[in-house]
Amino acid sequence: MEVFYYLVFGFLSLIVALLELSKTAKDRVATSSAFNSFKNNYLVVYSLMMAGDWLQGPYVYFLYSQYGFDKGDIGRLFIAGFGSSMLFGTIVGSLADKQGRRRACVTYCITYILSCITKHSPQYKVLMLGRILGGIATSLLFSAFESWLVAEHNKRGFEPQWLSLTFSKAIFLGNGLIAIISGLFANLLADNMGFGPVAPFDAAACFLAIGMAIILSTWGENYGDPSENKDLLTQFKGAAAAIAADEKIALLGAIQSLFEGSMYTFVFLWTPALSPNDEDIPHGFIFATFMLSSMLGSSIASRLMARPALKVEGYMQIVFAVSAVTLLLPVIINFLVAPSVKGGGISFGGCILLFGFCTFEACVGIFWPSMMKMRSQYIPEEARSTIMNFFRIPLNIFVCVVLYNVNAFPISVMFGMCSIFLFMASILQRRLMVVAESHKSSKFLTGHLYYHVELEGN
Repeated sequence: MEVFYYLVFGFLSLIVALLELSKTAKDRVATSSAFNSFKNNYLVVYSLMMAGDWLQGPYVYFLYSQYGFDKGDIGRLFIAGFGSSMLFGTIVGSLADKQGRRRACVTYCITYILSCITKHSPQYKVLMLGRILGGIATSLLFSAFESWLVAEHNKRGFEPQWLSLTFSKAIFLGNGLIAIISGLFANLLADNMGFGPVAPFDAAACFLAIGMAIILSTWGENYGDPSENKDLLTQFKGAAAAIAADEKIALLGAIQSLFEGSMYTFVFLWTPALSPNDEDIPHGFIFATFMLSSMLGSSIASRLMARPALKVEGYMQIVFAVSAVTLLLPVIINFLVAPSVKGGGISFGGCILLFGFCTFEACVGIFWPSMMKMRSQYIPEEARSTIMNFFRIPLNIFVCVVLYNVNAFPISVMFGMCSIFLFMASILQRRLMVVAESHKSSKFLTGHLYYHVELEGN
């Protein structure tokens, strides 16, 4: 493997280490021992859940190809996963709010374990069932756990600012360190130890089972809407009404869909972008480098969110603009850099793209905890899981359309489209900040007027 990859990985590792070791009192938040115990318990569970998810990523496409399915068949399997998340996500989110978030987290474990078991079968229908189960599990992963955390954090009376600390640590571990270790562990099981491409899925099932045992033994239950009289349709209407009535929630959903849609498109396109002429690139090592970049982003986010004077709504405008520029690089390079020769190592244009993609992944690392914090501020508690899964409907439609048409447009056009969406996210983020500030001002003026009326009445 070329020295270039080691240099990039080493440079990013050094920056992450320096950021973590150089934290000052301003970067740290004084917390209680009860909160630290609660936070550490959640981080252990979340890390196990993410390990169960990340272990499956590197080998799912390869496993399907080993069973003899072509690109079209595999594409339909992926579309089934995203389509399942879109169709069933809102339903399971509403059930989580009504039946309990802890129960929904356990359901995630069971559903994903069953999805892993289906990978042992070469039958297309069984694998399709596995993708549908996986789509349902993904909806629960990105809604039920966060909803449980926010509700339990508030129920125990912890400081609101401490929630940001849990978010940033969860992303640093779950979407960074755990992702890197999972990728290396999957490679060890499948290739080095010779257990084959289905072994990482068995390991994922084991981690999910351990996490489920911890949830059952240590987590309490919490709910969204306590009313027993509301059926699912009423919950859907209530969530839709909340989104329509509050511009902040609608803007937040649009921003999330634009960014995550671009992010998932990037996941499918980075490989052909870095090796357009079949250049020999180390996919696993580059994946680990991307995850290290995400760790860097989450480390930066923890510093930013530790400062109360620095508003999430403000700095995220810059993050979205930077991410838009990074995904515009493939378009620029397509026009300015001569195409590389077939085969060989990574080209000069590929090196530039790798730096740009690492920057984008750092933006992803900042995005996750920052978006979690904004959701905790703006989404009403009684329908949190339902609304969060409403946000995923346009996201999954977008990804399904991209997957279906992935061969219809050049890669540069697809990246250009993502760049436009990210610029739009930056503009909407600006609007969100303006609306949030005006809402705070109106509440202050109303309270101030009420105070004077009370004084005059007395």
